[in-house]
Amino acid sequence: VQLQETSPGLVKPSQTLALICTVSGGSITASASYWSWIRQPPGKDLEWMGAISYSGERYYSSSFEGRTSISRDTSKNQFTLQLRSVTLEDTAKYYCAAGPRSTIALVRPTTSDFTSWGQGTQVTVSS
Repeated sequence: VQLQETSPGLVKPSQTLALICTVSGGSITASASYWSWIRQPPGKDLEWMGAISYSGERYYSSSFEGRTSISRDTSKNQFTLQLRSVTLEDTAKYYCAAGPRSTIALVRPTTSDFTSWGQGTQVTVSS
């Protein structure tokens, strides 16, 4: 399974960041598959943000205080992340990844927890 993130690269403070993950070589509706968004701010650890399951169930990290929304388009085999009201602290490299149920709400995710990762996309929040 291959994953590829798409982002605008640069967003202004208070705007909404929209990220798309396009999946190939597998289906986002495949049984028992969970599709996550993870980010890594500069100099910090990986941070799990949220996920959507094969059946469309959504999971969110409380760390983002309701600023995140995850959706999917099964016809395009894509899932998306929206992060509202971004601040400078949202500058990070954002990844999408696939994995089992155990990847939901990981406190300290690592690459080995997931079966597939995208290459990541750098997002900078700047005015």
